[in-house]
Amino acid sequence: MADNEGVLAAARAWAGAPMALATVVSTWGSAPRPRGSHMLVHADGRFEGSVSGGCVETDILATAAEVIAGAPSVVKTYGVADAAAWEVGLPCGGEIAVLVQPVSAQGFEPQLFEAIGAAQAEGTPFDVATDLASGRSVAGNAGDFVNRYDPPRRLLIVGAVQIAQRLAGLARELGIVTHVIDPRGRFLTQERFPGIELDDRWPDEAVAALRPDPATAVVTLSHDPKIDDAALIAALAHPAGYVAALGSRKSHAARLERLRAVGVAEIDLGRIEGPAGMHIGAIGPAEIALSIAASMVRSFHADA
Repeated sequence: MADNEGVLAAARAWAGAPMALATVVSTWGSAPRPRGSHMLVHADGRFEGSVSGGCVETDILATAAEVIAGAPSVVKTYGVADAAAWEVGLPCGGEIAVLVQPVSAQGFEPQLFEAIGAAQAEGTPFDVATDLASGRSVAGNAGDFVNRYDPPRRLLIVGAVQIAQRLAGLARELGIVTHVIDPRGRFLTQERFPGIELDDRWPDEAVAALRPDPATAVVTLSHDPKIDDAALIAALAHPAGYVAALGSRKSHAARLERLRAVGVAEIDLGRIEGPAGMHIGAIGPAEIALSIAASMVRSFHADA
């Protein structure tokens, strides 16, 4: 799945300016970026996103400037057999094809960015189909190339503890929108969680209101059954992509018994990863947070 959140944010910020959009439309071998990856170029030379991790961006910037100036959309191919690939730095053994099109009615219509944003706000995917010969993109799933924009990944952390601080920071670096939920006001402060969405509702209410979908992870960290159990019950009522609870194997077994006693089905109990996190021999809050982040990302990719 391509990560285009920065590009979509830039499109909103630059709305109305002349722009070109570069998109990876096919890959072969060890391509550095997946199909659907975008790079948005402003007429003043600014850009956001990447189509190759840095290998061919300079050439794409030059092509984008030509497209902004009125040249037609073009598909450019870079691979190890091409002299241009070595000139622009793609000797990695792969091959990519990149469409460069104007952000206009003749290319990628500006209204499509608005439609993508509206769909993401509703938690639903949005498809854009492109005719590669003309370079024109429209809403829909029938075309030479179809790019799906899934809702942004989210992480709902229950329990504003020290591990939560580390996990929230990792999630932010991964581009995952993070909410920290805790009814205990002394734990839930901007000083402890700068730049993170904070929610002081009881976790069952907060999780239900946030409606975790397959692109959402719910992780309970408080060690307080009154807080964690309520959050897990609420999470399991939705198709959350990853549900996990911190604690030892013994405490997790006791947790499962409590949830069974209130009627949680076995199939739902099996969705809970407990103890939370990938086994990496983690010691301390930072390493435990890393193990949870790794397991969360693995789960997201498994469901992609």
